[in-house]
This record gives sequence, structure tokens and C-alpha cells, in this order.
Amino acid sequence: MREVVVFDCEHLTNETSPSRFWCGPDDPDPLLVQIGAVRLSLEAPFALGDSFDCIVAPVGRDGPVTPSDFFTRLTGIDAARIAREGLPLAEALERFAAFAGDAPLWSWGKDEITSIAPACFVAGIVSPVPAARFGNAAALLLKAGVPLETIHGLRSHRIAAHFGLSPEAQAHDGLADARAVARVLAHLLAEGRLAASDVARTGG
Repeated sequence: MREVVVFDCEHLTNETSPSRFWCGPDDPDPLLVQIGAVRLSLEAPFALGDSFDCIVAPVGRDGPVTPSDFFTRLTGIDAARIAREGLPLAEALERFAAFAGDAPLWSWGKDEITSIAPACFVAGIVSPVPAARFGNAAALLLKAGVPLETIHGLRSHRIAAHFGLSPEAQAHDGLADARAVARVLAHLLAEGRLAASDVARTGG
């Protein structure tokens, strides 16, 4: 395996939904709204390659869903952008699968569970990318010797700064957050704290 794909998703939320685990009566289903991804070469100098950025039109159990004002402030994605660029979920996932090809897919955490899976469940479709292809990049940091308590405090939009790398221009943007995580993995590969073989497989 000569390259992997690092991805990040944004899904619907209200300001305090995470603290309630989306159990409040007005909390939206955490439906997928954006997938951002970038290729990462596993050969020195571990360069970032082609990118993927896709807006998904969220459709809930009762039809199309308008994002909350909080979600728009957080991500910069508003209803107008969704109307202009949003793809049906199935098409967006097929495009993502085509971009990924056979490469392993890494995200900070388990975006395939927190963002892709709920949207697929509500839509009644099966993800074109099987679960075993996805991996949690936090496990790679643990392998690289980063203390567990430090890993627990990191987030994808802050991870670059933790390693002394310049932050991406926008936080809570799928592509920007994917690039941040990919740059950190490239940094750890270049320092020899990770081997290419560590990243070349997700481990299921």
C-alpha cells in the first residue's frame, strides 16, 4: 500500500447536543453534511496529494433538514450552500468510495460511526465502504508514543498546533480537518515515530 486516505465529516448538531448525546427533544439526528478527504503518501517525503470535498444534502426521517444557526456558525455551511452544492447521500458516498479506491481510510475518531452510519440508517442504505476499511487515527498517535491522556484532549481542528505545525485556515471544515490530521501523520512518519506499515492497514 503506497498511500492512505485521511477523511473528516461534519454532521448536524445543535450547540448542546453533544453534551446530551443527541437525546434532547429538539436535537437533530447527526446526519452527514460534509465529507472532506486527502490522500497521504506512505513514501518519503510523505506528501499530501489529491483532495475530496463534498457537501451532502441532509434528509431526515420526515424529509430535508435545515441546519441550525449554530451548525452554520460552527462549520460555515449554510442552507444556501447545501441547496447549491448538496448531493444525495448515496451519490456522495459513491463519489467518496471512488476517491478512496482500495486505500485504508483514517479519521480522527470514528467518523464512519458518528456521521456516516446514522445518515445511512435514516436513509435505509448500506455504506459502499465496509467498516473494516476505516481506522481511528488516535490509535496511530498511541503507537507513536503520544500519552493516552494527551490523545484524549486532542481534536482534529487543534491537532496540528499541538505538534507545532501551522493550523489550517478554518476549523470544523471537513477538508481542513482532514488535512490537519494527515499533516500530523506525515510529521510522525517523517520523524520515524510511525512506520509506513503502521499506517498501511487499519486493523479492522
